[in-house]
Amino acid sequence: MRLAVPKESHPRERRVAATPDSVRKLVALGFDVAVEAGCGAGACLPDAAYSAAGARLEADPVRLYADADLLLKVRPLHDRPDLGRHEGDLLRTGATVVSFVWPAGAHALLDRLAQRGITLFSMDQIPRITRAQKMDALSSMANIAGYRAVIEAAHQFGSFFTGQITAAGKIAPAKVLVIGAGVAGLAALGAAKGMGAVVRAFDTRAAVRDQVKSMGAEFLEVTVTEDGEGGGGYAREMSPAFIAAEMALFRAQAREVDIVITTALIPGRPAPKLWLADMVEAMKPGSVVVDLAAEAGGNCELTVPDEAVVRHGVTIVGFTDLTSRLATTASQLYAQNLVHLLTDFGGAQAMDADARDFRLNGDDDVVRGGLVLRRGELVWPPAARPAPSPESAPASTSPAATGAGSFPAASPAAPALTSKLGVPTIQVVDEVPASARLARDTSSARQSPLTWAMVGLTVVAWLALHYAAGHTGEDPSKATALFLERFTVFVLACFVGWQVVWNVTPALHTPLMSVTNAISGIILLGGILHTNGPPGAAPVVLGVVAVWLATINVAGGFLVTRRMLRMFRK
Repeated sequence: MRLAVPKESHPRERRVAATPDSVRKLVALGFDVAVEAGCGAGACLPDAAYSAAGARLEADPVRLYADADLLLKVRPLHDRPDLGRHEGDLLRTGATVVSFVWPAGAHALLDRLAQRGITLFSMDQIPRITRAQKMDALSSMANIAGYRAVIEAAHQFGSFFTGQITAAGKIAPAKVLVIGAGVAGLAALGAAKGMGAVVRAFDTRAAVRDQVKSMGAEFLEVTVTEDGEGGGGYAREMSPAFIAAEMALFRAQAREVDIVITTALIPGRPAPKLWLADMVEAMKPGSVVVDLAAEAGGNCELTVPDEAVVRHGVTIVGFTDLTSRLATTASQLYAQNLVHLLTDFGGAQAMDADARDFRLNGDDDVVRGGLVLRRGELVWPPAARPAPSPESAPASTSPAATGAGSFPAASPAAPALTSKLGVPTIQVVDEVPASARLARDTSSARQSPLTWAMVGLTVVAWLALHYAAGHTGEDPSKATALFLERFTVFVLACFVGWQVVWNVTPALHTPLMSVTNAISGIILLGGILHTNGPPGAAPVVLGVVAVWLATINVAGGFLVTRRMLRMFRK
């Protein structure tokens, strides 16, 4: 499997899709790695380092593209001014390309690549699920962009971020407003807070409120109750009433804040206009606006992409290459995302030697979400997968059983490739998935044998007590009364206690430990009372053991709770 890494053709792109460290891992996965000479120069990665890592240096870019079975890039395929040709036309028919694509707006590119039978995988379409976090290049790059936005703001701002009291006078801290508390927004929030600024944040998604507050920032809210969660970690478009309240909030903040960082994006659509011209005019002279959505049209009405302009005394930064300004770190993170992706694919061993491309599993959520073209056929956006029912669940989920390499057609909402691609509709589903219901039913089934065992133990204990009473000549009614007393304690300790703990969500088990300290305290007190007696007596020995075990449980509960609470402190 010949893997190629070319130099990025975009004029302001300094990142590269592979680093010497990632090359070593790609070689270990079985790939024959070739890199274009000078591809890492913008990220301070010399050719000698690539050679030492096991890559072949290719001075002829035309040959690099033509020989590639798999091409790794950062930006979408683009014109190569130095070659006078488009990168897609340089590839062999049937090659595989992995890069950022943004397919909702890449109609011409998809048409061009489809005609050449290219398999295209888009890093920006990888679903944001737990298993795919290590491949989430969007989050990797957004984290860098958010941090760099604060650096650019500090460069343009004419004062300190942190407040100071000096012999010459007092300097107030900068007030920073972050609009959009996603990955980029939280990174900007953390960087600004670390530099001593007073930070405020706004987001339409109520779920990020606690994240913002845990980082020491103020979360701004509007009076209209509406959740902007759009699925996949993105926001959705809000109602007119919410937008009106949002604009009123921003106009009030414009007169107070010194720096505004906007990060709001809706997938497949132009960036929403959130910071309007009158808000810029209301800001104090010398203030700064950094628009991270400039490449999608900008959140600020006065943003000029790739430029820093001054309007009404306010500097508006619309750079679209913020991640490239930290090219070395950005390249390292992106290259590692690609290594994880190719490892998930199965490495070079998953190659079809005849077709010279991957045998991809169409039932894999990562493959299903990120694949745009499969041998020239449009498979994006993926059709919604029906929830499996217990009756129709497959017996095996191996690639062989699920039909690895076969893919469902694109969603019916997507038009033919030769026409303009539409924007997929984002839906918020509140219903509990069938898989979750099945898991609950399974957990309940696991409890049944234990429940019946407890019932059987209760019956045996009652019969044994009556048998003993009959042989000792005691009144059976007294035995029954004694049994009921012990049985009540048994039910509270086993049936009720077990059922309460079992039905608690696993995520809450750690907080639950602090609650069990109360129960352990009761055991501790009972054990202390039983230690009054002859040292060798059975009740005394059992009381000492109970005190010892309950003390361990109480101390451990407080220790775990303390550690959990420390996670939420600054």
